[in-house]
Amino acid sequence: MTELTTDIVVSDNIEKVTGFTVAGVHAGLKKEGALDFAIVASEQPCIAAGVFTRNTVKAAPVLVNMQRVAEHGSEIRAIAINTKSANACTGEEGMVNAEKMASLVADKIGATPQQVMVMSTGVIGTQLPMAKIENGVNLASQSLGDDWQTTARAIMTTDTRPKLASVTVSTSQGQYTIAGIAKGSGMIAPNMATMLGIVVTDAQLTQPFAKQALRAGADTSFNRVTVDGDTSTNDMVVLLANGASGVTIDTDSTELSEQFQEALNQVMISLAKKVVRDGEGVSKFISLHINHASSEEDALEIGRTIANSPLVKTAFFGNDANWGRIMMAAGRSGTAFDHNSAHLYFAVGEDSTEDALCLFANGQPTDYPEEEATRIIKHADVTVILDCGTGDSSCRLWTCDLSHEYISINSDYRS
Repeated sequence: MTELTTDIVVSDNIEKVTGFTVAGVHAGLKKEGALDFAIVASEQPCIAAGVFTRNTVKAAPVLVNMQRVAEHGSEIRAIAINTKSANACTGEEGMVNAEKMASLVADKIGATPQQVMVMSTGVIGTQLPMAKIENGVNLASQSLGDDWQTTARAIMTTDTRPKLASVTVSTSQGQYTIAGIAKGSGMIAPNMATMLGIVVTDAQLTQPFAKQALRAGADTSFNRVTVDGDTSTNDMVVLLANGASGVTIDTDSTELSEQFQEALNQVMISLAKKVVRDGEGVSKFISLHINHASSEEDALEIGRTIANSPLVKTAFFGNDANWGRIMMAAGRSGTAFDHNSAHLYFAVGEDSTEDALCLFANGQPTDYPEEEATRIIKHADVTVILDCGTGDSSCRLWTCDLSHEYISINSDYRS
């Protein structure tokens, strides 16, 4: 039996991932020297998997990458990312520019265009300024190294800070690393099947397992977060595996594959939480636990309805422990929710159940002290626990409040 290290400790930094090099540069897309273009490259071909937005208005880079994964998913060498322009709703010219961006990178790293994926983030309806994109490719290809922090900064738009996560896993074959960067702050309600994620590993994977693992990881992370309920035209998360560590994740080994899945999940959850914490105008991070629902689908639907409710979100911003809005949202979720069986709790902290205060039980409010409920929700991290009392299914989601600053940011985004 293979001996495995089961403790998974996620780092907020990335030191090095064997066989991968990265760079973030100022290409001229943004003003005043801000980083705005990045490349993530592998020295050898990678197994690739992707999950993509279900928005029917798909950006050109999404369409290009869906084709790359389907037709060249065992030979990907790089991903190039630009900011400022989403290259969405840009017609045939947008598709040509996305392919040109891939070709420019391919020429610099000794690959074919079909081995390069592209990502774009920014304003919808603007064409890529190809002279600046070419400048970014030239600069980034000359700067490839291990500076993941700068690379994560180079893919930001309204983000206020870079988002990185990594974990090193030990097996009897040796160690491998899973690492990821993400960007996202507004237009966040990924439904994958402005939010971008790139996850790399130096473990060797099969393509079917990579696809399965990424899908499962997305379902427990990016598909469980929301800032404002809007699913972008550009949402995607891509996984690249180059096998450079010498560790092979044998799918015949349940322990190895389960360990990889758990490590991948934790990296992706860490990135997803960072996206919510950096949401536009956010002052509160809210962990939402839906317990004992009739089905997993019901749990998710109840949770998403609560998490996206403007009335719930604004109440948290105003430090108003208005539990009635939560019950209202659960009741309009279209599920088999029975408020007469439900219990609602507030607690201080991220994903915390310690000293939870019960505000509602069995169809009516409890005799809770209002000042204690207010004290709890004044914290920057709050957990809401809704026990539906009707089944065995549970889920966790992560959301935030909705503030005046969110309106300010998005009322003049293009200017």
